[in-house]
Amino acid sequence: MKKTDLNRRRFLELAAGSFLGVSTDSIFAATGDKSVIPPRAKPAKQLIYLYMAGGMSHIDTFDLKTGHENQGATKAINTNVDGIRVSSHLSQLAKHADKLCVVNSLTSTAGDHEKGNYFMHTSYEQRATIRHPGLGAWNQKFSGKLNPTMPGSVFIGKESRFHGSGGFFEPEFEPLAISEPKSGLKYSRSSINGDRLQRRLDLASDLDVEFLERYHSKPIRAYGDMYDNAVRLMESPDLAAFSINKEDEKTRKRYGDDPFGQGCLLARRLIESDVRTVEVSYTGWDTHTNNFTSMPLLCQTMDKAVGALIDDLDRIGKLDDTVVVLTTEFGRTPIVNRNMGRDHYPQAFTSVVAGGGFKGGYLYGETSEGAEEVVANPVTIPDFNATIAYALGIPIDQVLYSPSKRPFTVAHKGQPVLDLFA
Repeated sequence: MKKTDLNRRRFLELAAGSFLGVSTDSIFAATGDKSVIPPRAKPAKQLIYLYMAGGMSHIDTFDLKTGHENQGATKAINTNVDGIRVSSHLSQLAKHADKLCVVNSLTSTAGDHEKGNYFMHTSYEQRATIRHPGLGAWNQKFSGKLNPTMPGSVFIGKESRFHGSGGFFEPEFEPLAISEPKSGLKYSRSSINGDRLQRRLDLASDLDVEFLERYHSKPIRAYGDMYDNAVRLMESPDLAAFSINKEDEKTRKRYGDDPFGQGCLLARRLIESDVRTVEVSYTGWDTHTNNFTSMPLLCQTMDKAVGALIDDLDRIGKLDDTVVVLTTEFGRTPIVNRNMGRDHYPQAFTSVVAGGGFKGGYLYGETSEGAEEVVANPVTIPDFNATIAYALGIPIDQVLYSPSKRPFTVAHKGQPVLDLFA
């Protein structure tokens, strides 16, 4: 067998497995009661979820406390909105403050990375007996695909344990995972012509008839659907969306020549091709030591990529229909430790949203003088996720049932913060 045949087979296996998460022991949700919360008149259509894995320091990014001893070496700069100041390491986002809705009053009880990560993605505490769906899965579940050829959601990054998985939903709601944005989709090119490929697929289908008749279950049928989707993508011009090398050098440099920057560029291309949800993960924010030498590089990498992303989404007319979320599992201790670092701090932290009907140039919530506690308008993680879901038109209180007949909603008991919307 030729190497190209092996590569093509590998792509089909990835597409049917990791691409959309098919497994023979997959379990399914049943539709429950209809929502009674009126939906938004014009919800956003797509979601870009930028996850700063490890715990992004709020006091060194968007919630600076100039003049307080907790601030340390991080300096503040003005933005293009009066009254909003950010870290001096966020010079690009300072130019886009008029598009940012900064929530400085998030609060949680999950101070462990795994638990905090899972909680932020799902609104539920981590359990050994169940996997809860992430926002991308809920978005696709209720709104369907925008482009039937493309996957409903894509995850970009190496830290993929809780990347908005499909949870107990059907296999089709699992995101396609891409670890290297520059590589695009590996093994996805077909080296044989369409007629020849179709003959092979027809032969495989004929050979599978008896098996499918004997095992006529939903998970097994899903394999066929996933292979059909993979073949359709292989033969589609939409496949080019995964190739960021088609962008000119100037554009690639604007985002940054690093995995996160290139991941944000890929996210923009996928949004242009009508993928519902794209998550890009950026690790390294766990600054227990040397916080003030680590933060400049972390912030500058994030700032460059997110600034370029927001600029491009606005330029191509996609920002109004796309919710952009910049978030993390918790903040960092305002008090610097003996290693000149900041430790885990779920009591108070910051996340940012943009586009999708959110107010631009807006600060919500407030922490104390030293950023130690929320003193105005606290927002829990379920509240935050309910707000994102509401922006996307996902019914907040519509119940779906797991295979064990337990009821679940998109954001658990969270309620949307309506003050954040324009």
